[in-house]
Amino acid sequence: MAVREILKMGDARLLRVAQPVTGFDTDALHLLISDLFDTMAAANGAGLAAPQIGVDLQLVIFGTNQINPRYPDAPLVPRTVLLNPVLTPLGDEQEEGWEGCLSVPGLRGMVPRYTRIHYRGFDQYGDPIERTVGGFHARVVQHECDHLIGKLYPMRVRDFTQFGYTEVLFPGLDASDD
Repeated sequence: MAVREILKMGDARLLRVAQPVTGFDTDALHLLISDLFDTMAAANGAGLAAPQIGVDLQLVIFGTNQINPRYPDAPLVPRTVLLNPVLTPLGDEQEEGWEGCLSVPGLRGMVPRYTRIHYRGFDQYGDPIERTVGGFHARVVQHECDHLIGKLYPMRVRDFTQFGYTEVLFPGLDASDD
């Protein structure tokens, strides 16, 4: 139950492929998840992956119960803990959308993502999770799961004329932690 330091782009730990979680429903895992949620909330994030705080595990959290000041027009996404995720695109259709990242503060870029995906994995108790989602929910899951394979969103940007500082691209947006 602490706010942890978020690693920034350039830290080699963000480029590693994370290891699967093998122990579920442990005190250490519950504490880590609590720290992830505290850290995400303190930074107004829409999601956070364990590698972003230096923990080499296939664990992501995402979702909010309220409007996010960094993404004020985005729909709510259910708060979720997802371990050892497997994502499957549902079709070839992709959509470009603006993304930011707590590990790439102050910047936003236009990133292509699959419009609909199916994801499965486990919650912190080892119970299976399986969902078919689209829109912002699908974008957030894909973004967070990229952290588990050592990818940051700038690696997916196709057109660098649509990549820049949040304060320039979106004047007035509350992006102090972006």
